[in-house]
Amino acid sequence: MPWASWGLAHVRKQEDVRKVGAGCSRDLSSDFHYIFSNSLANPRLFFLAMPPSAYARAAKVVCGFGAVAFGVYLGYENRHRTTLRASWTTNFKPSVEWDWNWDRREPSSLVKPPKTEDEKDSNEYNVKVEAVKSKANRHLIFIRHGQYDMGPKSDEGRKLTGLGKEQATFTGKRLQELSKELGDFDLVIQSTMTRAMETAQIISGFLPKVPSKSCELLREGAPIPPEPPIGHWRPEPSQFYEDGARIEAAFRKYVHRADAEQTVDSYEVFVCHANVIRYFVCRALQFPPEAWLRISLNHGSITWLTVRPNGRVVLKALGDSGHIPVDKLTTS
Repeated sequence: MPWASWGLAHVRKQEDVRKVGAGCSRDLSSDFHYIFSNSLANPRLFFLAMPPSAYARAAKVVCGFGAVAFGVYLGYENRHRTTLRASWTTNFKPSVEWDWNWDRREPSSLVKPPKTEDEKDSNEYNVKVEAVKSKANRHLIFIRHGQYDMGPKSDEGRKLTGLGKEQATFTGKRLQELSKELGDFDLVIQSTMTRAMETAQIISGFLPKVPSKSCELLREGAPIPPEPPIGHWRPEPSQFYEDGARIEAAFRKYVHRADAEQTVDSYEVFVCHANVIRYFVCRALQFPPEAWLRISLNHGSITWLTVRPNGRVVLKALGDSGHIPVDKLTTS
């Protein structure tokens, strides 16, 4: 039988090895020299010829080489490993990365870096960074004014229509309901254009405890040339230049994370215009600002942006007009 013959040969080889190794005082190097030279003829002899003490030493050598090889492998893998950007992706690179310092209020950008690497300077720097960190959410609720008379050329003549006043009333009631759940709003800020001021006046009737103020920066205008362009609306380049700078200034003034002194969430209402609101949404979400005209907003609709303390922005509602009856919805 093959197994029997192999076992007999195995015993004979062990006997031959004992005879060859008897009475010898070779050290480990000579043992290995003998074993390797003879194992070329018969590889099994390598394991059969090794004395017990050599097994242990050989095992240590093999383990050592194995550990080194494994360490080299790990080093290679770490050097070529790509950091994952999210737990559900593998080596994903976004087309546009989020800019955490979009409002220039990232704590590290508000504090001068330490002059030295001294531990004392580093500790002082860390303390200052912690002191300027935002702690609360800012809820920015943008209301588009009600329908207005587009006939007159002057702003003073472009007053709310009867339907526009109804739309503003429905929006005021909706904000009143929200205030019962959220608490009183902190402020109502309106554009200085007639249609926005009339809308804000109606809404304020439902929020009697909320202070209000006007702001020229929130007036309607042409924020930036839209992409794709639209044929029937062609402002002059100078209008984009002037209005764009003003509307961008309004964005920087009102859309940002909370100051460090603010410890509780705030709720502010802005009564303004479609172009302003659409541009703000694109800028806040870091979408291409040229996309603003792809968004449509109903009169009296609610758009809700929340700015988190870490700079993340959440769009909670875009042009929500569910509080207005369907037969009273208009866009222009």
